[in-house]
Amino acid sequence: MTQNASSTITRMLQTHPQSGQSPFDLNALTECIEACFECAQVCTSCADACLGETEHAGHLTHCIRLNLDCADICDTTGRALIRQTQPDMAVVRAQLQSCLAACKACGDECQGHAEKMDMKHCAVCAESCRRCEQACQKMLDGLSA
Repeated sequence: MTQNASSTITRMLQTHPQSGQSPFDLNALTECIEACFECAQVCTSCADACLGETEHAGHLTHCIRLNLDCADICDTTGRALIRQTQPDMAVVRAQLQSCLAACKACGDECQGHAEKMDMKHCAVCAESCRRCEQACQKMLDGLSA
């Protein structure tokens, strides 16, 4: 995500009428929202790139499935996190755990394709999944504190 988009998300969160009551650290929250939305886009693009790998298409079915699941879960997580009015912390925690699990599964699968099949798009996807996984873990750690 660009610096401009990052500052826009931060400004939006700061201007929310209940920003002073948020149970979240603003920096960790912004980082997680950005990571989720980036990962959703990267995973969608990786699924499309896997479809373009015509000689390996059958082998990549599981990867494509994980890409699309991860994209949907990351997008939903980002949208849920950006809403600040009366969050249900059990729901937030469960959503973050789901996102973390999806990113781990997709990242592991893509990392394998990057290393064994030299699929550069999968390397980019694995990196994005790892960033999102770490951002979700940071948010979860902050909720436990």
